[in-house]
Amino acid sequence: MAQKWLSVVGIGEDGLAGLSSITRSLIDRAEVLIGGERHLAMLPEDDRERLVWTSPIQRSIDAILCRRGQAVCVLASGDPMCYGVGVTLTRQIPIAEMTIVPAPSTFSLACARLGWALATVESLSLCGRPPALLQTYLYPGARLLILSEGKQTPAIVADMLTQRGFGQSSITVLERLGSEHERQVTGLAATWTETDLADLNAVAVECVADPGVILLPRSPGLPDSAYHHDGQLTKREVRAITLSALAPTPGELLWDVGAGCGSIAIEWMRSHPRCRAIAIEKARTHYIADNAVALGTPDLQIIAGKAPIALKDLPAPNAIFIGGGITAKGLVDECWMALKPGGRLVANVVTLEGERVLLQWHESVGGEFTRVAVQRAEPIGTFLGWRSLATITQWAVVKS
Repeated sequence: MAQKWLSVVGIGEDGLAGLSSITRSLIDRAEVLIGGERHLAMLPEDDRERLVWTSPIQRSIDAILCRRGQAVCVLASGDPMCYGVGVTLTRQIPIAEMTIVPAPSTFSLACARLGWALATVESLSLCGRPPALLQTYLYPGARLLILSEGKQTPAIVADMLTQRGFGQSSITVLERLGSEHERQVTGLAATWTETDLADLNAVAVECVADPGVILLPRSPGLPDSAYHHDGQLTKREVRAITLSALAPTPGELLWDVGAGCGSIAIEWMRSHPRCRAIAIEKARTHYIADNAVALGTPDLQIIAGKAPIALKDLPAPNAIFIGGGITAKGLVDECWMALKPGGRLVANVVTLEGERVLLQWHESVGGEFTRVAVQRAEPIGTFLGWRSLATITQWAVVKS
């Protein structure tokens, strides 16, 4: 068994007084101490080596790795495994070499102050993350706990809530949780003006929708009007069927090839916060970027280029959707080789030439064909009549 040389200690705003004797012993026997200036200032002065976190943080991680075998102690806020540095460290250092001792997280402390059940709360961090992530968490009755990047975060949250039609939502800013300087500031999103706030804060939101607001579910098939596009959009009904065939699962990666305005990739990511996607598109990347931010998936990776050339060196996907360019030479071959075993490939076409390509692949690897014909009732003068959308031929196959 590897020797445990690295300890990661969660510390609250009450400093050393709030630590157990075991946690104190890990700090006391450390040869090297690492943390933010605020954490290191909580310790008595001595001649041990002290390192303050750098930006980018990888330089500090490299410094820790260089001291492998020494007794190193990292000080972290609250629970190091809750959006904390412990998660970062475990990606590069085996857990067998580490001892992690958490303190109560900001989320736990906030729930204790508010009387909320942690299991029923939507929690997220906006520390170093795009505020647009908040978009997918908004629904009537939702209780949100948000880790702030600083004193400006509550105003950003209030503005986003108001723009999305949740202006009557209650906002509570909880400052310096766990210290003798704890404070709560409460108000409504639509009338929020508070700026005299501590940098160290969390934001609690009780979501209240304005009358008549259009709600966007996490399930596939958002209204076509939710997207900014130039007509190259997989229509709502077809989108829902396509996402059903792609079968997103948390943690999986999708390639959206010929992504158009990005609707398939975006709704794949909206299905779960850990779903990832790469949108490959030659001409409409600006639409994809706009839609990704507006619909709460700002981490969508966008590759500007034409497949199959643009697919080179991308991480292997769990699922692939081909929405355009199916007749490009070598496209399906490249996708099939990259797809992980057990992965799903779904392709939609509207032309006979596209169907010919899919039929050849069906003869080779199998799969299922589905024809999707959708009619929508639209005005004809003062009456209603049926208008047919373009008929879609869909091929779906699982790689064995």
